[in-house]
Amino acid sequence: MSAKKFDKILVINSGSSSLKFTLFNVSSKTVLAKGLVERVGTPNANLVYQRNNEPKTERGIAAENHGKALAMACKMLADPETGVIKSLKEVNAIGHRVVHGAEEFSDSVLITEDVKTGIKRCADLAPLHNPANLDGVVACETVFPNTPNVAVFDTAFHQSMPRHAYMYAIPQKFYDEYRIRKYGFHGTSHKFVMLAAAEFLKKPVEELKLITCHLGNGSSIAAIKGGKVLDTSMGMTPLAGLIMGTRCGDIDPAIIFFLARKGISADEIDNALNKRSGLMGINGIESGDMRDTVNAATQGKAAAENALHMFGHRTAFYIGGYYTLMGGADAIIFTGGIGENSAPARQMIVSRLEAIGCKLDDAKNKATAGKTGVITTDASKLPAIVIPTDEELMIARETLRVLSETTKSTK
Repeated sequence: MSAKKFDKILVINSGSSSLKFTLFNVSSKTVLAKGLVERVGTPNANLVYQRNNEPKTERGIAAENHGKALAMACKMLADPETGVIKSLKEVNAIGHRVVHGAEEFSDSVLITEDVKTGIKRCADLAPLHNPANLDGVVACETVFPNTPNVAVFDTAFHQSMPRHAYMYAIPQKFYDEYRIRKYGFHGTSHKFVMLAAAEFLKKPVEELKLITCHLGNGSSIAAIKGGKVLDTSMGMTPLAGLIMGTRCGDIDPAIIFFLARKGISADEIDNALNKRSGLMGINGIESGDMRDTVNAATQGKAAAENALHMFGHRTAFYIGGYYTLMGGADAIIFTGGIGENSAPARQMIVSRLEAIGCKLDDAKNKATAGKTGVITTDASKLPAIVIPTDEELMIARETLRVLSETTKSTK
């Protein structure tokens, strides 16, 4: 079966109460349509839909579960007036974002009953995400009964980490019994910008050392050498590492016990560290949005100014550490909502990196938003480059690769 057989690929990102969808024409490398069903399972479900680059349309719908949400999305895709395909049979394959593959999945895979069972086994590591991701798979199997589904795992790209990087210095039995270790996340994004950076720098991936910074409401950094991840900032969960929108990132673990002894419950601590910390917890305006933080800092609010410095300090700390571990780097890559669009946030980071040969060009930095471009001076030994990520496109590419390889192996 040729690659053209998988011309139109539907990408699904199924959350606990949402379903994002994007339909690609892989041959022409274009997005035919995309959308989002939000508040699934409530009386206020809402469908946002956009065909090609036309204006978005939005309307309330009945979507008591992911199956109904998918059915409504598909109705839009094949509608004579709003659609981009004549029949759902034109969809050749479906790629699914799955958050956690643990140690079971080190690559994207064709979904079978065994794979679905494996995704369920990983659910205790991502209880809010994996079951919802699986709901999306089941919904697609119902609506598209003869269409192949592929799982693309957020954790898979990081499975190349060496043991000394992913193990924690805790009793070995915790790893043996519960598989407590670093897994890393945003792997699809890190892989996408790695490949895009290789193309931009005109060098094979195998010859590159990159520090990729996915900075958004959730943020992580990866050290990538020769196409393989040597280390990454998130851990067993996405709570570790950088300061994020509402997540604390790295803290002294004894803080949790201290708070527990003060009578704060485990659920309250969990909620505080995941949903009320990060920028929201420290910027004085109770917003996890970097744009709000920058605006408040511009107005002279000391807490917001300090939040920016904390964000820059922690991120630069990781970059410097990964630079040392890899014995240098060819480039630092900024991506994600903050990495692509926030010149002040990038300035806070790069201004701390001159010791490793990375010097910011203020004019380039301010002129670069949402597009690929170098933001450092021409004399910089280590360039910093902004590269927009496209996780949905990466999932489509992975789906095509897996199905093409599967087809070859069955010939």
